[in-house]
Amino acid sequence: MAHFDSAAGESAPRKRADARRNEQTLLDAAAEAFLASGVDVPVRDIAARAGVGVGTIYRHFPTRADLVVAVYRHQVEACAEAGPALLASSASPHAALARWIDLFVDFLVTKHGLAEALQSDDAAFQSLHAYFLDRLVPVCARLLEAAATAGEVRPEVHAYELMRGVGNLCIGAGRDPRYDARRLVGLLVAGLRPTGEE
Repeated sequence: MAHFDSAAGESAPRKRADARRNEQTLLDAAAEAFLASGVDVPVRDIAARAGVGVGTIYRHFPTRADLVVAVYRHQVEACAEAGPALLASSASPHAALARWIDLFVDFLVTKHGLAEALQSDDAAFQSLHAYFLDRLVPVCARLLEAAATAGEVRPEVHAYELMRGVGNLCIGAGRDPRYDARRLVGLLVAGLRPTGEE
């Protein structure tokens, strides 16, 4: 079973890659479970979604707070990494910005229960808000700068205020079927264009 004839260091990187993949599977399953049932969902439900035993989750994440923090960071990282990729692949900087804001809305609306968890006194959550701002505000700023340089958005728009505005429009969006936060955010993004443009 072991590949003794292969290079000695080859199995270690493979194991690390497998461990990362397993952790990614756990985080994705936890994110889905949080979306469906909130952050207090039983660990056995998360384990069932991931196709692993409960012990595997506790090996990776000894406490629920560890798991919540890891899911939150995982989702922030995915949102942060999407910015440069969208800028490189979209038809225009404004299109990249609009698509990224759409992902940001998904993040805000689907982190069901995370906002409440982050308000708790658990020390594990204390640095998450700063982490969120440190990772995402620069990404939004880069997208805004590219769009402003291309003449597609007003140059006076600041990343923090845009993200704060989007966040405010998303409050309660998951709980009221009559309220479409995505439509309102779309109007906000359209309004970033210089005066006289649609």
